[in-house]
Amino acid sequence: MQAVGTAAKLRFGCFAPEGRASDEMTRFWSILRVSFIETVRQPIYGVLLICTMLMMLLNVSLAAFTLSDDDKLLLELGLSTLLLSGLFLSAFSATAALSREIENKTVLTVISKPVSRPLFYLGKFFGLIGALALAHYLNTLVFLLAQRHGVLQNTSDPWDMPAIVFGSGSVFLTLLAAVFLNYFHGRDFPLTALSILTPLLTVATVLTAFFDKRWNVTPFAQEFPGGQVVIATLLVLLFNMILAGVATAASTRFGQLMTLTTCVLFTCLAAVADYAFGQYVGVSNAAAAAYHIVPNLGPFWIIDGLFADRQEMTVNASYLGYAAGYSLLMTAAFVNVGIALFNRREVG
Repeated sequence: MQAVGTAAKLRFGCFAPEGRASDEMTRFWSILRVSFIETVRQPIYGVLLICTMLMMLLNVSLAAFTLSDDDKLLLELGLSTLLLSGLFLSAFSATAALSREIENKTVLTVISKPVSRPLFYLGKFFGLIGALALAHYLNTLVFLLAQRHGVLQNTSDPWDMPAIVFGSGSVFLTLLAAVFLNYFHGRDFPLTALSILTPLLTVATVLTAFFDKRWNVTPFAQEFPGGQVVIATLLVLLFNMILAGVATAASTRFGQLMTLTTCVLFTCLAAVADYAFGQYVGVSNAAAAAYHIVPNLGPFWIIDGLFADRQEMTVNASYLGYAAGYSLLMTAAFVNVGIALFNRREVG
């Protein structure tokens, strides 16, 4: 079912009347909720979620085509898939949440009410962040199951049957239940599927942690990758939050193609910032200034450190706090840029 604009939701009562919802926080949560629902109901959201999960499974086979370092390649492929998934979700979802409402002029119905433009923009942005975090969480669970399965280096290596049975079983039960509820009770399929898949896949991952590949009971998570890998996925989410800020700001002025192009160029620039500017910091003031101003992917990409002698670098709480602070500051900067652009945008 096609997502309905915020203005239409207002007509059908998703926002309370002015007398009952005069508080700005109430309006903010209403806009956030509608934005989240609109985003997860977009067809592109489900398509990207399915493609990301399938790519996680395909990575297990792709990583086998190496002479060595199969596990490192599997980890790199998995984290890269999470990063690209966040990039495309941010670009397409931001366009659907904001740019199309501006082009269709449905946003005018909302901001002509006692809803300020900054409040509307923030509600849209945090709704996008919620949808992005949900997709990242589900993809991370599949990523952990794929890491747990590992690369089959020899034909005699056993398949990880607990991961396969519990993981595929949760997806199959989700589809079965969502189709049943949609057909017989008229429930919205995307929302129903996500609300069922999230707890089922979580339980499946937890159950898998109690068994080894041959169904022998083991201490919890003994066969799973270490906590550092989980932290690596969290760092990727922090960078994807910055991408969401960039995408939302770009969608105030651009359409879908240009918003996607902006996000791709931003990611490429952040990926080469260390190489392009970092090595010249000591010899050029301009390079030093650019190095500190240009967003940097380096703090969020820790694979090389994790696999240098397997445990050369350990991400501690202070580093995670530094990365989170850096992500929040960069995200806040782009949110403020987006609010400024949206305030000057003609929507009538």
